[in-house]
Amino acid sequence: MRPLAEWPLADRRAVFGLFTDIDDTLTTEGAITPDALAALASLKAAGLHVIPITGRPVGWSEPFAREWPVDAIVAENGSVALVGANKRYLQPEAERAANFARMQQVAARILREIPGTTLARDSAGRETDIAIDHSEFTHLPQASIDAVCALMRSEGMNATVSSIHVNGWFGGHSKLVGARWIVRELFARELDAEIDRWVYVGDSTNDVLMFEHFPHSVGVANIMRFRDQLTHEPEYVTRGERGAGFAEVAAALLHAR
Repeated sequence: MRPLAEWPLADRRAVFGLFTDIDDTLTTEGAITPDALAALASLKAAGLHVIPITGRPVGWSEPFAREWPVDAIVAENGSVALVGANKRYLQPEAERAANFARMQQVAARILREIPGTTLARDSAGRETDIAIDHSEFTHLPQASIDAVCALMRSEGMNATVSSIHVNGWFGGHSKLVGARWIVRELFARELDAEIDRWVYVGDSTNDVLMFEHFPHSVGVANIMRFRDQLTHEPEYVTRGERGAGFAEVAAALLHAR
C-alpha cells in the first residue's frame, strides 16, 4: 500500500466513477460524518458517479439511497440495488425465496452450535443473506469468526467478514458481481471494459476482491487492522480513518478535475 499522495494526477483525472464500502469507510462509529457526506455531494456535483456497495441489508440501506447524493446503493454484497426508492434484484423471486428459507436454517445452526454468536441487529432488513455480529454490538473472538465462516461454507454458502459482521449467502453474487451488474443497469456499459476509470474505496477483508480487480483501489487508514488477513492489498492508503479517509479520496479526485 502506497500513500494516497502518490496516486498519479493523470490517473485521478481519468476517473469518472467511484464505488465505496459504507461501514467504517463512509461511516464513523456507525454514522456518516459531515465531511464524508460533503465529500459525496462534491463528487456528485463534479459529475462523478458515486455508488456505495455494502454488506448491509437492503432495508437498512433504503433511507440512505433516498437521501445521500449517490447514483445507487448496492446492498447485501451485490444482490440488491436501490436506485432512489426503486429496488432491483439480481436473483429471481423464486430463487430468493428458496435461498431465504435455507439461510434461516443455517443461521439457527450457527446460533445453536457456536457459543456467543448472535444475529446482526439489522437482520430484519435482510432479504438475500444472513449476518452474524462480531464487532458492532458484541465482540466475537477470531476463532469463533473462523468457525462461523467454516460452518457457512460447509452448508454451501459464500462467507465474508466485514469490519462488523460475518455475512453468508447462497448464489454467485459478490461486491464485484454487483458492481458489474449496476453499471449495466444504470449506464448500459460493461465495467470491465472501463475499470481503469473507476476507483474502489474500502476498509476490510470483504473488500479484497474489489482491491484485486480495480487498478485504482484505496483503503482508508483503519484497514491496517486487517492487514495481516488481506490476500490482496489496496493500491493506496489514506492518512485518515473511516469517513475522514474517504474525504481524502474525494479531495484527491476533485483536485484532479
